Amino acid sequence: MNLSENQKGSIFSQRVNILGVGVSAITMQHALDCFAEWIQKRDAHYICLTPAHAIMDCYDHTELRKVYNRSGLTTPDGMAIVWLLNSYGYSFVERVYGPDLLLAVCGLSMQKGYRHYFYGGAPGVAEKMVENLQKRFPGLQVAGIESPPFRALTEEEEKQLVSRIQSAVPDVFWVGLGSPRQEAWMADHLEKLGVPVMAGVGAAFDFLSGNKPQAPRWIQRSGLEWLFRFFSEPTRLWKRYLLNYPRFVVLVLLQKLKLIKIPLEF
Repeated sequence: MNLSENQKGSIFSQRVNILGVGVSAITMQHALDCFAEWIQKRDAHYICLTPAHAIMDCYDHTELRKVYNRSGLTTPDGMAIVWLLNSYGYSFVERVYGPDLLLAVCGLSMQKGYRHYFYGGAPGVAEKMVENLQKRFPGLQVAGIESPPFRALTEEEEKQLVSRIQSAVPDVFWVGLGSPRQEAWMADHLEKLGVPVMAGVGAAFDFLSGNKPQAPRWIQRSGLEWLFRFFSEPTRLWKRYLLNYPRFVVLVLLQKLKLIKIPLEF
């Protein structure tokens, strides 16, 4: 097992090398502590939520792997990752799942007064999610909501976006562009925006808006959420799950047996 200290010095920075990706050995409370620390210090960080298919994307693309390894946190987003960390002796590790993290930070915001900016989703999805969040968390401070086009912004559009975000002064910037696009976007915009925390939460926009069904909690805990999602969107997700997951199992076994070695790259 290879460990690396997070170069950005978060509260709980121990990482475990899973196929070259340094996954943070944390609980949900550790993640919330990092949010609070970074916002207090006004340091700029981004968070990558990391299920098994994201590990495989990183395994196949070196530059993406570096993006994940330079994050403030790379959280165990899937139960397979949690169980793998448990097998390495980190029995305390919990799943830090995008929709749950977003809700937990909104709950913390009721005490702290954090300002949130929501960027992503199809037209109307982010607005519906925010409507649902404000019903659940009355008084939640929303600094901005945007659904960007599914294309690269023009230079002028990019300048206007950066100006809007800087003027809004959010504490937390939620990105729902889908993986791996959102991770690359956060890494590229980290210094441009200067927001204390950016978090790529992918499908959380669809789930919390009610745009797509979310697996029942018992299915999530069983590690079968991938199967629920596959049957919900087979055409879009078949390659992710039916090709990547068997490869993930084989490669992780080879790594645990020390038959392959993949260093952490930054």
